[in-house]
Amino acid sequence: MEELAGEPQPTIRAAEFFAGIGLVREALEPLGVEVVWANDIERAKRDAYAANHEATHFQLADVRKVAATDLPPNIDLATSSFPCVDLSLAGNRRGLVGSQSGMFWEFARVLQEMQEQRPRVVLLENVQGFATSHGGKDLTDALVRLSELGYSCDVFAVDARHFVPQSRPRMFIVGIRSDLPPQARTGIPPISDARPPWVQRVHTAHEHLRMHYLPLPDLPQGPQDLSSVIEKMDEADPRWWTHDRVAAFVESLSPVQTARMEVLRDARNISWRTAYRRTRRGVAVWELRRDAIGGCLRTTGGGSSKQALVEIGKGVVQVRWMTPLEYARMMGAGSYKLNGGTPNQALFGFGDAVVVDVIRWIGQHYLIPALLWQKVPQAT
Repeated sequence: MEELAGEPQPTIRAAEFFAGIGLVREALEPLGVEVVWANDIERAKRDAYAANHEATHFQLADVRKVAATDLPPNIDLATSSFPCVDLSLAGNRRGLVGSQSGMFWEFARVLQEMQEQRPRVVLLENVQGFATSHGGKDLTDALVRLSELGYSCDVFAVDARHFVPQSRPRMFIVGIRSDLPPQARTGIPPISDARPPWVQRVHTAHEHLRMHYLPLPDLPQGPQDLSSVIEKMDEADPRWWTHDRVAAFVESLSPVQTARMEVLRDARNISWRTAYRRTRRGVAVWELRRDAIGGCLRTTGGGSSKQALVEIGKGVVQVRWMTPLEYARMMGAGSYKLNGGTPNQALFGFGDAVVVDVIRWIGQHYLIPALLWQKVPQAT
């Protein structure tokens, strides 16, 4: 992004729908974005938001009760990380008719009510299952609606593993009103890190709509292990599982998993793996992740949703639940204040959030250039 020499950059005013604990704001504020309104329905998330950000603008309410008149004027950017429960491959797949993911339509309703005051750019984030829900119809319906509201849309994907040691693939839609920035292209985007073949197919299937794409740089490689997120603990810390519980953990592993565990246990160095509890043929078992990064953090709705940490090597296996601080670090928010709620509320808030580094990368390479090009008068 080229800055105008000697001239202050215009303020970008943003509204954060489905704000959660505020990690979109955490990502974009250092880039010069001022979040002037935020909304979520859950008080615990609002309390975490308020522990880290000024929150007088936070509207704690069901989005179905939010009206355009609730938002301050002159919004440049609206972000929407609407619920993924009905779109996720691990969810019920009800899609945009579901009671959770169907909140997309409420976001679109507020945009419609804003009329000519609609933000010039919108950013939507959700799971990649959005692209295949109901055979792709849900994504088509969403893109059609955004097109009706005056937005040209771009679809791309980023896996958080390029920034943090967590496999967390997500799909993004950026909608731009009025003229596109000079670097924007129409047609089918070439294959790239952020636009793998399935994203290219999305663009191909929606050529009849208002679509565009912006060239994006290659994604960084990302960390290869969990060493940067581990909260070091004394071996006597009570959060480590008991000998009997660890033995039951090991006993539940499949032969393939056991072989993997034994290689790591007998290594000369300590390493870390994450593990999830699964149900296989009606039996609860543990599965050790093959690579050295974490699986996708989830909301803590039950035992299978929580991620365990295995510290292993030098003949020893220790297991415990991951801590809120480790969740925070895996979401790129290691400096986030964790006070004001229970540990489970913290795990829920981070598991339901966006990765700070991913949103900041999108902001730096996409949102800010698009917004400043529209905001700064262009030379004739």
